[in-house]
Amino acid sequence: MRKVQMGDVVSIHCIGKLKNGKVFENTYEGEPFIFQVGSPEIISGLSEALIGMEEGEEKEVMIPSEKAFGPRDENLVRTVPRDALSLDVEPEAGLMLNLVVDTPQGEMNFPATIVKVTDTELVLDLNPPLAGEDLIFQIKLLKIISPDEENIII
Repeated sequence: MRKVQMGDVVSIHCIGKLKNGKVFENTYEGEPFIFQVGSPEIISGLSEALIGMEEGEEKEVMIPSEKAFGPRDENLVRTVPRDALSLDVEPEAGLMLNLVVDTPQGEMNFPATIVKVTDTELVLDLNPPLAGEDLIFQIKLLKIISPDEENIII
């Protein structure tokens, strides 16, 4: 039976948990997750865990933070004037924001979490929410998706 290789497109179900058991992802409750193994949009530890798996195989892996969302960087916790952001809702600690920033390369999106709110300032954490966390994934490889050879344009 064929095994997953770097560059394959796969369909998986997975449950992602933190070390304390808190579930942050569960595709069994919806559609499977379909992606290309090794894609930069996918955490490297998940791609590496799939290499060599066969369709129908299941396993549990622990992915260290450096192969997930990286370490927390306290330099990414910033205080900004409260009126610097135009929000549609009242700011409160724990609120997730999607900041859109104009850069020389065009608009870029940055996820941020409000850590603290005062009358005049907001403390924002620009780290990915799972930065610094080791992750545990239960993975089931549903399918290795092969390109339809009749539709390949040479």
